[in-house]
Amino acid sequence: MTAVYLDYNATAPIRPEAAEAAACALAIGGNPSSVHAAGRLARAAVEKAREQVAGLVGVKPGSVTFTSGGTEANALAIESAIAAGAKRPLVSMTDHVSVLATAAAAGFWTEAWPVTGDGLADLDWLEQRLKSWKAEDGAPFAALSLANNETGVIQPVAQAAALLHAAGGWLHVDAVQAVGKVAVNFADTGADTMSLSSHKLGGPQGAGALVAGTRATLSRRLHGGGQERGRRAGTENVSGIAGFGAAAEASLRDLPLAADQAAWRDAVQTRLAQDAEVEVFGAGVARLPGVLCFGCEDFDAERQVMALDLDGVMVSAGAACSSGKMAPSQVLIAMGFTPLANSAIRVSGGWASTEADWTRFADVWLAAHGRHQRRRSAA
Repeated sequence: MTAVYLDYNATAPIRPEAAEAAACALAIGGNPSSVHAAGRLARAAVEKAREQVAGLVGVKPGSVTFTSGGTEANALAIESAIAAGAKRPLVSMTDHVSVLATAAAAGFWTEAWPVTGDGLADLDWLEQRLKSWKAEDGAPFAALSLANNETGVIQPVAQAAALLHAAGGWLHVDAVQAVGKVAVNFADTGADTMSLSSHKLGGPQGAGALVAGTRATLSRRLHGGGQERGRRAGTENVSGIAGFGAAAEASLRDLPLAADQAAWRDAVQTRLAQDAEVEVFGAGVARLPGVLCFGCEDFDAERQVMALDLDGVMVSAGAACSSGKMAPSQVLIAMGFTPLANSAIRVSGGWASTEADWTRFADVWLAAHGRHQRRRSAA
């Protein structure tokens, strides 16, 4: 049978519009900093993409700084905040590893922002922590993903931003997983900075962006030329950026269709719960429409992923940022599900997914679970 790909949270298949835009940009062959005809064409491609990406989150093009991806965008935001006076970053314990690692590498004490059993950042904890904030801790700064990359749980970023702003601080929002799947307006989130990534939308890998609001001050990490208005040195990845822009525009156009994934996901979730003992994570709160993360006791994640792959269904065990290693999910451990941290898989659909893909996943998983149960009974 035709292979089924349900690992969009790792990377989305490239959209035809994005592939075409990237190919056209490659054909230009100019450096966007050159003043001759080819350079001007390359510059036009970059600036068109900037407008398209800006439109995805409702900001002016000048607010967008292109980067090599979401990881660099997170680093630029966090290190800029620290350079501006943040000395004690508050980071949600379910955030992406690029956020956690960058904050930890900054040389200051990073505080763990706890989450509830549903995976939501604890706003009561944040409110109390800000009340006890001391001047020697620097300006309050926190990082919070808009949607979790493993569970799909949508975080209360606007409420968190309001608390931080009232305390004179600011918030960085990693929106890499959310944009293109749910409506995202930068101003409505209250974010001071926001990271985006091309390949999660169906654009090329190797391109991303940091959106900065009026309260943010960026301190560039890469030094050299004056590219990206002096915020990020280095010749722009013209083809990647052009593809990013096309994917952003297509994602905004197709946003109403993304909601269809929720019904397909929920049908599978119900079916699995009827036929097997599974724990669905984040089911009681708002999630991205195409994400299902669940665990099954005594059926380890690696075995599940391999069994599915052998039958042509591709999913993952948690985040795809651990060099192919399958380790216990730190997200689930933070949520209080340590016993299931080795038994959870993530199913994530996107722009080209169909209801049949989700049905096929359920068929294959239930068959694999049945075989596993029979082997355990016979042992």
